[in-house]
Amino acid sequence: MNRDLLNILSNSGKDIDNQQLMDYLAGKLSGEQKHSVEKLMADSQFMNDAMEGLGEIKDKKDINIVVDQINRDFQKKLQQKKAKKQKRKMLQQRWIYAAIILILAIVIATWLMIVKYQHLKNGG
Repeated sequence: MNRDLLNILSNSGKDIDNQQLMDYLAGKLSGEQKHSVEKLMADSQFMNDAMEGLGEIKDKKDINIVVDQINRDFQKKLQQKKAKKQKRKMLQQRWIYAAIILILAIVIATWLMIVKYQHLKNGG
């Protein structure tokens, strides 16, 4: 099985191998191995939900296709979130630059006013 297809369950827990979960769904495990997987599923809500969702697929041959599609959708959403985060960061940087420019403009205007006032005061 393609390792990329197993990414959907990569956060399911460190106590179980993703290949073992896929073998469980395909009915390839012995009774003892099934019991072990079911015990771990009982301890992890995420794993239980993932297995329940994948278990709903009628044709077990389609699991790979579904897992692949979920992974692509997940990666797409992660990319969208990353793009939004970068856009927000750029917007924040723009505000910082605008604030710096405004402060510099105020300092320069104040300095010019002081110089002009002193020039007028000294007889200009």
